[in-house]
Amino acid sequence: MTIFTDIGRYLLMIKGMFSKPENGKMYWKEFVHQCVEIGFGSLGIVAIISVFIGAVSTIQTAYQLASPLIPLSTIGQIVRDTVILEFAPTLVCIVLAGVAGSRIASELGNMRISEQIDALEIMGVNTKTYLILPKVLAALLMIPMLVVIAMLLGIWGGRMAGVSAGIISGEIYDKGLLEFFKPYNVIFALIKSYVFAFIISSIAAFYGYYVRGGALEIGRSSTKAVIVSCILILFADYLLSALLLQN
Repeated sequence: MTIFTDIGRYLLMIKGMFSKPENGKMYWKEFVHQCVEIGFGSLGIVAIISVFIGAVSTIQTAYQLASPLIPLSTIGQIVRDTVILEFAPTLVCIVLAGVAGSRIASELGNMRISEQIDALEIMGVNTKTYLILPKVLAALLMIPMLVVIAMLLGIWGGRMAGVSAGIISGEIYDKGLLEFFKPYNVIFALIKSYVFAFIISSIAAFYGYYVRGGALEIGRSSTKAVIVSCILILFADYLLSALLLQN
């Protein structure tokens, strides 16, 4: 019964977000602040993970392709498609669920516990629109950008690892990147990133906005938000792959 109650409250929260802003300048300032927090605040960890994921992909792919009959340029193809289709959108968004999602849940939870949300509502501010909508819109803008950066850094990290380890030359790797390239793969990855961005921001906002209790409950709601977000991301990843990658 609790699950259905949470789903109902979540849908009502989403519906309540979309109302006319009381003060456009105030909303814009909050939106820019959230863009900085979500985008630049997560850039470092995304860059580190992407480079090393690309590097590991190259080394492990080269280990698997032991046959001399398979051209070395295949390494570039496999790393490219693996990074674009799965590692960049899915793995990065799971990390962002822990980085950005827990921050959103903690921020809203602290505002709820300290009665700041109640004070805003007494002043006539629609707190769902003012506190949640800018976070969701900022996530929809910044997370796909982080995924694109992760794609580029992952492919570059794979090239760097292959060349520095003497596995493959840069020219052959670059040749493999261009062979049998499907632009639709990038579009599919961006579709996933938008869906995941909405999941991360809205789920974290839900658990933070409706938290009850004290500091301990804020920590629990943040943890629950990350867990639920990760599960929904993996479920959505499977669903989108089944629907959009049909030949």
